[in-house]
Amino acid sequence: MIKFDNVSKIYPSGNVAVNSLSLEIKKGEFFVIIGPSGCGKTTTLKMINRLINLSDGTIYINEKKISEYNIHELRWGIGYVLQQIGLFPHMTIEENIAIVPELKKWDKRKIKDRITTLLESVGLKPDKYRHRKPSELSGGEQQRIGVIRALAADPAILLMDEPFSALDPISRKKLQQDIVNLQKKIKKTIVFVTHDMQEALALGDRICVMKDGEIVQCDTPTNILKNPKNDFVKNFFKSGNVYNTSIFSKPYQVKDMLDAGFCDSYKSGDVNLSIIDTESIENLLKRLENEKDVPVNHLGEIIGTINHEHLIKFISQKLEKGGEIS
Repeated sequence: MIKFDNVSKIYPSGNVAVNSLSLEIKKGEFFVIIGPSGCGKTTTLKMINRLINLSDGTIYINEKKISEYNIHELRWGIGYVLQQIGLFPHMTIEENIAIVPELKKWDKRKIKDRITTLLESVGLKPDKYRHRKPSELSGGEQQRIGVIRALAADPAILLMDEPFSALDPISRKKLQQDIVNLQKKIKKTIVFVTHDMQEALALGDRICVMKDGEIVQCDTPTNILKNPKNDFVKNFFKSGNVYNTSIFSKPYQVKDMLDAGFCDSYKSGDVNLSIIDTESIENLLKRLENEKDVPVNHLGEIIGTINHEHLIKFISQKLEKGGEIS
């Protein structure tokens, strides 16, 4: 879908923002780029829709060089959401969402129906929000509008540059859940930039860790946590408390994971290796360091199995920024 082939960005000052980056983002993938400030993640994102011109190498979308696309054609096929939402204050919510469909000369009825569908998809009642102005909405509601405005013309690709970082923790967590649920329905190719480890783990099908303009590791959340490529990756995620479940202010047990739906049905396995559902999450983590999955025992009966990915998703859901419990 999106392919980077030895892409570099070097500014006139000599600063190398991105250095010989090669990667491929699959169609329908939720691809997260993460790293410390100045690592090149936002530059990488902006080169996809030519907001920043690359210095060397080639970027392809659907096997076609982005330089060969008409710039309007390219950007109409790519939704873009950033931290500063940029809704036009003098326009209604409906008018804000309709901008690109109108530029593409969609039929008015089609636009109206599209706006209704999009508002409903993020839990905003169309009749209530359609004619409001941005100033009448909360920060979380405005950001929802920013997301669906980017989706209005049904682009194949959605670029998101730290879109939730300015929100309070509760609104941020809710929007993370909303975008995951929305992605299950729309199946877009999403490239998402963040500096927040919990957010990356909660959202990404794959996570690309960058440092000094280069890729350090690109893999699934599970593989990155279980097999960090080097000390930089391990320490970077460790700084976000993703390895330390003792930060939970509540004594979570294995059964809490089952209650939240983080498990698979039991099919086969050594029942002697099971863990009792009243044991702590910390004990489960220690078990999963050496075992692929662990059967769960409730009153002598095996009721399911939990793997490392289940644990990651559970921790991501329960931890707030800075390691506090929601």
